[in-house]
Amino acid sequence: MQNQYQEAIENSNIVSKTNIDGIITFVNDEFCNLFGYTKEELLGINHNIIRHPEVPSSTFKILWETIKTEKKPYKSTVKNLTKDNKTVYLNTTITPILNKNNEIEEFIAIRYDVTKEMELTKHLEQKDKELNALNETLEQRVLEQTRQLQELNSTLEQRVLEEIKKNEEKQKILFLQSRLASLGQMLANIAHQWRQPLTELSLTLFNINKTSRKCCENEKVLEYYEEGKFIIKNMSKTIDDFTNFFAPNKLSEPFFLNESITEALEILKKLILREKITIRTNFEKLKVVGISNELSQVLINLIQNANDAFNQNKITHKKIIIKTYKTEDNFAVIEVKDNALGIPNDHIEQIFEPYFTTKHTSSGTGLGLFMSKLIIEKSLSGTIEVRNYEEGSIFTIKIPIWNKS
Repeated sequence: MQNQYQEAIENSNIVSKTNIDGIITFVNDEFCNLFGYTKEELLGINHNIIRHPEVPSSTFKILWETIKTEKKPYKSTVKNLTKDNKTVYLNTTITPILNKNNEIEEFIAIRYDVTKEMELTKHLEQKDKELNALNETLEQRVLEQTRQLQELNSTLEQRVLEEIKKNEEKQKILFLQSRLASLGQMLANIAHQWRQPLTELSLTLFNINKTSRKCCENEKVLEYYEEGKFIIKNMSKTIDDFTNFFAPNKLSEPFFLNESITEALEILKKLILREKITIRTNFEKLKVVGISNELSQVLINLIQNANDAFNQNKITHKKIIIKTYKTEDNFAVIEVKDNALGIPNDHIEQIFEPYFTTKHTSSGTGLGLFMSKLIIEKSLSGTIEVRNYEEGSIFTIKIPIWNKS
């Protein structure tokens, strides 16, 4: 029976024995497998052959003196080094074996490998430091962006009046009024748009903290961490997009339609899941010239409008189909198709006009589709149209395909 116990211990643990001078007298197969030495290389050699150079010899000297003095088992997590210079961490119990005269004859050490756990702990500590750094700067960045927005809003009315005085042509005045009014509305909506992401961010960071304390699977911690970073990055990008919307020298560059659309879907991922919207996509790899973020804003607005229509018309099986394709006359086309019962015929000709909305004033301003049309026409040199079909509506966006020459 004792031999069976001994065999079970040796098969499931990393075992070694030394004499009172620390010379190895026995190692099991698990010890050799971990450290990469043969038994012949170890037997008769001082046990410090596996000591990690970063651990001072004085530490082990104190350890052995303590065991020899107290003659009791010693437990610790020890940092060791394998033959191929690989660092391992082992939970180690060293037990002195006493003879009939209560004198130490030898030592037996039983270990099990906790390297993965130690590496995970270090990784979580590093991620925690990164999160703390993000948190330390986030509040200041929010305050700074809010201050800039408040300054813009405080001068908005005066800027409108000044532009009206400078321009006598009626169409130009109306255009400037629309642009500035739209900017003001966008700036006012930023605070609203940040409430939900900030709530989600707080929950995400809470989950990271909670999960890391429990030392759960590393992949789950990283998932929460990356989600938090994405939300923070997207909020900053949204502020920059709104602030620079009417900049006179915006940088246009080639980009792929599918990447811009995918970014919009990623931003709306939580809304899509919460509202149980089925999104089907079919993309061709088409490149156009413009500002990718602005096209993403157009797609976000179309999907949010569709969701409002789903809820207003009490649609239970919500579907949105987004596809892109190339026309014979070298245009890239984006179609956004929903089953939200369509737009009333007496409204369909007006939906792109500024301040026209079928929503309650607390839910809509009538500027979303007007701004979308402005982006498509002015920033992307394209067109946007809408038509109804038997189940809902189809928005069609046409943009010239980028020509390298």
